[in-house]
Amino acid sequence: MQSDILTTGRPGALRRGLDMLYAVSGALSGVFLFGIAATIIAQVGGRLAGLTIDSTETAGFCLAASTFLGLAYTLRHGGHIRVTLAIRYAGPRLRRWIELWCVTLAALATLYFIYWAGEFVLFSWKYNELSPGLLAIPFWIPRSAMVVGAAVFFVALVDEWVTIWRGDLPAYETNAETVLAPEEPLS
Repeated sequence: MQSDILTTGRPGALRRGLDMLYAVSGALSGVFLFGIAATIIAQVGGRLAGLTIDSTETAGFCLAASTFLGLAYTLRHGGHIRVTLAIRYAGPRLRRWIELWCVTLAALATLYFIYWAGEFVLFSWKYNELSPGLLAIPFWIPRSAMVVGAAVFFVALVDEWVTIWRGDLPAYETNAETVLAPEEPLS
């Protein structure tokens, strides 16, 4: 288990707090994933009962929330797809710099997204945009989940950047199912 920057060898409050943040974000992602299933089941059940239930819009909102809130948790557990062809054969020092560059680029792109998604949410709130479906939901509510999820993802990227900078393996690599090592030559 990784330790905090300010502690010596044992997990501290910062590490536990960050891990809790990622776990809560992942759990919320699961709740919204369940929301997708519930809305679709309601739509199918309504059809069988002769009722019209339009849940497509709600399922879409839940999909966006589930996707963005799950980013940090998935990163920390090595679930994101990574193309490791370039770093597989790099030495430890070069590999560290490539990882730092990639995480920095991802963090900057995420910050850019957070800024513009935040503007989008503020615009929706300011002009009281409502969804056109049967449940006139203010658009700023589901769009806020994008910003919150992206912000937690940014924190996770900074967390990984610090880990790599300190010379430790990032959590996305230590928690991945496969170890990134040079392949054995075929015999």
